[in-house]
Amino acid sequence: MPDHTSVAAVESHVRAFFAGHPVRSTAPDPGSGLRILTAGPGPRGGGWSYLTAGCGAVEFVLCGAADDPRFAELLGMVASYHAAHRLDVEHSFPIGEPWLPGSTCDHLLVSLPYLHGPELEHCPLPDGGHARVLWLLPITAAEAAFRRAHGHEALERLFDGHGIEPLDPRRPSVA
Repeated sequence: MPDHTSVAAVESHVRAFFAGHPVRSTAPDPGSGLRILTAGPGPRGGGWSYLTAGCGAVEFVLCGAADDPRFAELLGMVASYHAAHRLDVEHSFPIGEPWLPGSTCDHLLVSLPYLHGPELEHCPLPDGGHARVLWLLPITAAEAAFRRAHGHEALERLFDGHGIEPLDPRRPSVA
């Protein structure tokens, strides 16, 4: 079970980062100690950001164009997977179905939080350490295979070269 003071520190960090946005906090499984924070549109952008608080040294942000309970469900699954597999930057993994209906993206890529920057990424904790908030970018199976064959940086260059819209569930695969 996560340390309550660390969960509170992550929540405080997220609320400060998203000042001016509506932010709600929910407990998908009250016994687990995990919190899902949801930041709605505001000064930092028009999208929705869903974040974990309670995963430990690595927390996650998943972004979307609309408020959808699916994002909180995905984060709950990621938190469980992370507890067993210790996810970090450059990992990708299948989620068993499209991240949203009609999407071809059925994997998640763990990446730096490019949509929000290092100010969100680095979260100070009460013990003097810090947690990292990493981005979960929905990708296709072909993009995950490309990453395995050519590396994370090559996939990110491919994304940049095609100018993908990461919040568009119907975006075409670039691999």
